Amino acid sequence: MAENHKRQRVGQVKEITSLANPVIKDIRALAQKKRRDETGTFLAEGRKLVIDALELGWQIRTLIYAKALRGQPQVEAIAAKTVARGGLVLEVSEKVLTAITRRDNPQAVIGVFDQQYSPLDAAEMGANDTWVALDRVRDPGNLGTIVRTADAAGVRRIVLVGETVDPFSMEAVRATMGSIFAVSLSRASAAELLAWHRTSGAQLVGSHLAGSSDYRSIDYAGRPQVLLMGNEQAGLPEGLARACDRLARIPQAGRADSLNLAIATGLMIFEARRHLLSLDVTEADVSR
Repeated sequence: MAENHKRQRVGQVKEITSLANPVIKDIRALAQKKRRDETGTFLAEGRKLVIDALELGWQIRTLIYAKALRGQPQVEAIAAKTVARGGLVLEVSEKVLTAITRRDNPQAVIGVFDQQYSPLDAAEMGANDTWVALDRVRDPGNLGTIVRTADAAGVRRIVLVGETVDPFSMEAVRATMGSIFAVSLSRASAAELLAWHRTSGAQLVGSHLAGSSDYRSIDYAGRPQVLLMGNEQAGLPEGLARACDRLARIPQAGRADSLNLAIATGLMIFEARRHLLSLDVTEADVSR
């Protein structure tokens, strides 16, 4: 009987105005990493993000939209796709949207999606691929910006090494501007990354203040690349630095002794891509 009841509710459209509703409580709880880990789901805000995710084949669990959007063709189409994929559709009040997003001016469309990670040892690397490996990144804004930059440059995979901040936190997902759905993510320990590297055929290029090579002088062509970036405070640990094929430094002329991690990673990514694919960095869209 319970299974039949559950089956009947799949894909059902509900109107909710109360913050006390148990479904809304469960969705709001996704702001907490513990709950995201337990459910394997996360929140993505914005109509475009939800549309992009559906087009890229991500599994949607719940669609939430503002009551004011009822009847809009685009929203109705998203709702129909959600129902067709077995998801739940919620039409909610502005108060509920604000509570879910924890923002005064919330997005009018929100999706709850399944998280996706792919095993590093099962991932295939093409001859002209550039991947990014991030060691113990702590700031969700940095991580989200790196995902967005990687997507813009054609990087297909980011490897999260060690205890890295959750890429599916609300702050990180917002910073990706939707690129979380376009770039594959893998998790690995430092030992697992190095074991994979030994048989991968890829060049491991680490960013390090003590690097002997200017990042612009490294030969990135001829083999796939993995760009290894260190923690915001400590940089690359000695063990990872020693394992790199090359250590690169980014010259700095001013008084600052370091760059923001997302900025440094962006410079490394676009330089590597320029060598591999003659990518014209002036074409990157920086308008948003």
